[in-house]
Amino acid sequence: MKNLVPEHIKNSKLYPPGWPIEEVKRKYGIEKIVKLNSNENCLGPSPMAVKAVAGAAADINLYPDNSAYYLKNRLAEQHGVSPEHIILGNGSNELVQFIIMTFLQPGEEILTAKPTFLLYGIMGRVMGGRVEEIPLKDYSFDLERMAEKISSKTKIIFISNPNNPTGTIVDRDLLEMFIESIPEDVILVLDEAYSEYVTSSNYPDSMESARHGRNIIILKTFSKAFGLAGVRIGYAAAPPDLVSYMERIREPFNASVIAQRAALAALDDKGHLQRTIKNNCDGIDYMYAQLQRMNLFHVPTQANFIFIRLGPKAETICEDLMKEGVLVRSLSDFDMPDYIRVTIGLPEENRRFVEILDKTIAGL
Repeated sequence: MKNLVPEHIKNSKLYPPGWPIEEVKRKYGIEKIVKLNSNENCLGPSPMAVKAVAGAAADINLYPDNSAYYLKNRLAEQHGVSPEHIILGNGSNELVQFIIMTFLQPGEEILTAKPTFLLYGIMGRVMGGRVEEIPLKDYSFDLERMAEKISSKTKIIFISNPNNPTGTIVDRDLLEMFIESIPEDVILVLDEAYSEYVTSSNYPDSMESARHGRNIIILKTFSKAFGLAGVRIGYAAAPPDLVSYMERIREPFNASVIAQRAALAALDDKGHLQRTIKNNCDGIDYMYAQLQRMNLFHVPTQANFIFIRLGPKAETICEDLMKEGVLVRSLSDFDMPDYIRVTIGLPEENRRFVEILDKTIAGL
């Protein structure tokens, strides 16, 4: 008898999303929730995007523009590339799937780090590929070690920059040296989901590589700084020949009418993005001061979250925080059970997290 399900599917893990607000309300009977577990924009979406979504509602009986003409052209203009360099996804998660489905062949492998965004490994294994994960060095990608691990079987390299969950970046010089070490038949994917939050002057201009035809794919999303996680819209920039192959995998109409119009409006609202970045910088300063006061190890971040070590009782502390209506991300799914990841929220949300964390630790 044939096996109903391939072994690589049976053995694959599910992606573990952060707890949603409604589920916590149902479980604990709490009405007021501080949600700091999914790296969403605490300021919400741009009011201009909300207005655009409302206006798009009258057209949801029609299929969206499959070519996404206006959004692709706007993104191309912003990044100094042609529209043929751009492909849209139902969030950047779908683009990870496109990349692996398009380019990974049997016997080839994915190279990435550990810990990093879990979907690279999950999707690689779901597609039947082998995933090689190199431990971080000083909480950042160890590009020297990764370069040594590139073999004839390596096909795709994923780098999360800034890295989720540590918030660290690979700087310009290190990345340029790494790119020079990559064979021409290997694809480098730079996941820049949190790039809008980066303040470091050493952050690389990855689009320059895409403009010059290197086999590099840059992932971007509207889910984080632009506050559109709920409508699911992301994009990739890559050489047109790579995009043309990924387009054969993309399902028609994967970017909805609502998502396309919300994204265009969000790009127009420069003030909302500036307020988002300022709130994040102020929140980071506050959190650093409080974590230092509490003598808790944390890694300097270039994203909208902080990676914190709480020790062996981290999961218990996460549960206690949840019971008080404060949601943070346990990193046990990343095989780092002593750590948590906390999104930077509004000032009052950050204060609430610190208040409950103080109380929880004191009660241990």
